[in-house]
Amino acid sequence: MIVNVLLFASYADALGADAVMVEVPDGAVLGDVVTAIRGRPGGDRVPSVPLVARNHRYATLADPVAATDEIALIPPVAGG
Repeated sequence: MIVNVLLFASYADALGADAVMVEVPDGAVLGDVVTAIRGRPGGDRVPSVPLVARNHRYATLADPVAATDEIALIPPVAGG
C-alpha cells in the first residue's frame, strides 16, 4: 500500500519535500511508515520515535495505517 506522509520544518528540509509517498505492506502500522521514511536519504534526521499524527490526531507507532490516512511527522518545536 502507498501512503502519503506530510513533513514539516526540519523533516521537510532533511528529505527535500513537504510530503513523500512511501510503500508499506498491507496491515502496516505507523512504525512501519517511520521506518520507511528513515530509510530514505536524509531520513536519518527523523528520530526512531517521532511525534506522529494520523488524520489530524496524535497517534502511536503501533496504530494501524490505511492508504486513505493523512499521516504527518511533526518535528520538535521550540518557543518562548
